Amino acid sequence: MKIYIINGPNLNLLGQREPTVYGHQTYQELIRVVKAEGKRLKIHLQMFQSNSEGIIIDYLHRAHLHHIDGIIINPGAYTHYSYAIYDAILGVGIPTVEVHLTDITQREPFRAISITGPACLKTIMGQGFLSYLEAIQYIVGEIRCMKK
Repeated sequence: MKIYIINGPNLNLLGQREPTVYGHQTYQELIRVVKAEGKRLKIHLQMFQSNSEGIIIDYLHRAHLHHIDGIIINPGAYTHYSYAIYDAILGVGIPTVEVHLTDITQREPFRAISITGPACLKTIMGQGFLSYLEAIQYIVGEIRCMKK
């Protein structure tokens, strides 16, 4: 099983960007946590981060070429206004879960709305790095059910 984990703008700054909101753990630590979960579940997780909307869309489009079974995406700020990422998620037709470190519904009013979430099977948020682990477990379960 192969799963893309796509991270949007500013996630590369974890640990230094607003630590009172996002915590002190770094993006490299997130990669380690996620890779350990992939190893535990015996699945291939490929992590990617970009600050560019177009590059994220191109990466989503490549999912078919790489025979990706599922996608987990944290679109960052693009969550709240990117119809282009929404369209790309729908366009590739691969089961996708949206994930967020924080509970976006409990933050600034503009963050409470997810444009990209409705294109996904589910949105998991508010648990820090554990949000990613829950998303991985959820999508693995969904993919296994679809393959039966």
